[in-house]
Amino acid sequence: MNVSGTHVNYFFHCKRQVWYFSHNIITAHESDLVRMGKLIHDTSYERETKEIELDSIKIDFFDLKNGVLHEVKKSDSFEEAHKWQTLYYMYELKKRGVVCTKGEIDYPKLKKCVDVYLTPELEHELEKTIEKIIEIIGYEYPPKINLKFSLCKSCSYFELCYS
Repeated sequence: MNVSGTHVNYFFHCKRQVWYFSHNIITAHESDLVRMGKLIHDTSYERETKEIELDSIKIDFFDLKNGVLHEVKKSDSFEEAHKWQTLYYMYELKKRGVVCTKGEIDYPKLKKCVDVYLTPELEHELEKTIEKIIEIIGYEYPPKINLKFSLCKSCSYFELCYS
């Protein structure tokens, strides 16, 4: 199983999300929040070539001239997860020999942009995170619920976890 940016993003929300997603238990595609995010993605930065796919990664868009990778997000509620997802894409591009000077997390609705740089320290931390994700994927059952109930309420897996 290849690790994707979604796995990395979910890892920083909830380990159960990682397991559900990697075992093709996907409920998020029908939620209003996902539809809103897709609409923001589709209507922002319309002149850019979007959704560049390389194996298991899907980059929102890449500024070739300046070597800047862009991730477009609806809200900064999970900014830490967004940072690591962007770092993961930068890491994957680096492995493929693509020069990526920085990453930018764009929040068009908030008119906010966060710069991200892949340092050797963060790269090492990311490699450890990828190992943990692969471990979770290999579990026979999902990890136990981590009671962050305030975050759980907006999760597309809420009913699955709490029913």
